[in-house]
Amino acid sequence: MDLDAYASAHAAEWDRLEALARRRRFDGRDADELIEHYQAGASQLSAISTTAGQVPQGERLSVLLSRARLRFTGATAEPVAQLARYATREVPAALFRIRWMTIAVAIVFAVAAALYAVWVGSNPAVLATLGDYETLRRYAQQDFVNYYSESSEASFAGQVWVNNAWIAAQSVAFGISGFWVPFVVLQNAQGVGQSAAIMAEFDRLDVFFLNIAPHGQLELYSVFVAAAAGLMIFWAWVAPGSRTRLQALAEDGRALFAVIGGLVVGLLVSGVVEGFVTRQEWPHAIRIGIGTLALAWFLWMQWIVGRAAAREGETGDLDPISRGARVVVAD
Repeated sequence: MDLDAYASAHAAEWDRLEALARRRRFDGRDADELIEHYQAGASQLSAISTTAGQVPQGERLSVLLSRARLRFTGATAEPVAQLARYATREVPAALFRIRWMTIAVAIVFAVAAALYAVWVGSNPAVLATLGDYETLRRYAQQDFVNYYSESSEASFAGQVWVNNAWIAAQSVAFGISGFWVPFVVLQNAQGVGQSAAIMAEFDRLDVFFLNIAPHGQLELYSVFVAAAAGLMIFWAWVAPGSRTRLQALAEDGRALFAVIGGLVVGLLVSGVVEGFVTRQEWPHAIRIGIGTLALAWFLWMQWIVGRAAAREGETGDLDPISRGARVVVAD
């Protein structure tokens, strides 16, 4: 697309849109014309953004559309439509952006947990620092499994959700520091590895995996997503690319709220599975199958729905008209 030629061809329309947006009063014909120019301008902005990305011509048109929208609405978009767009486009697109970082965090976590489990399990002196023999035996044979049924289903699900949300919130809130996310990931990997080592010492490693698998798949993946989101903010100001650091932080910060929306739902679902499914004496295939379906749903939202939204230009940020121009342009 020749942007100069495109802007020149539509210059009269944009000037008319600007003139109408500045009016204080409208008659019926002017109001109809404003809406027509607004709709045409929105299509033109989409074409510019898709073809050329962020360019001055698109930024100016974005400003004009924002003014026009305020003139004939005086308010933001209809709440139900906004919520639907947030859930089906913004959240999946934001999750899709950090998909590879999520996988990287998962690999680091798995390797760290495995190494820690092997180290603790192969060193009796290290294992002894975790407690005396009777305490460790009781943990492996009783406490580990009883933990999932010591409270009512609803109460336990709520406790789990709050605890996991707190871990995720730390990664998101302090991710910009750069060091907090690795600390949280390695700390939790240490806890998982330590539990696995104790269970293996008493030949109960199968019990460990069978009781973690139902809820742990989505629970851990949600924690990995939170860590990836925190690292996204850190990287936004370390390497903003063609954007200024303020622009990068603003755009990725707005997208971060979409990630948080996905995490709230993901952690809630994993909490429900842990509170209502893990404790049940059902066949392992059913309990683990439910957990696998929960994870599959989240992965479908991130990788399939998110990819489709990303191909349409979604990033998890606000729509171009709502967020306005990124840079100051001549008006």
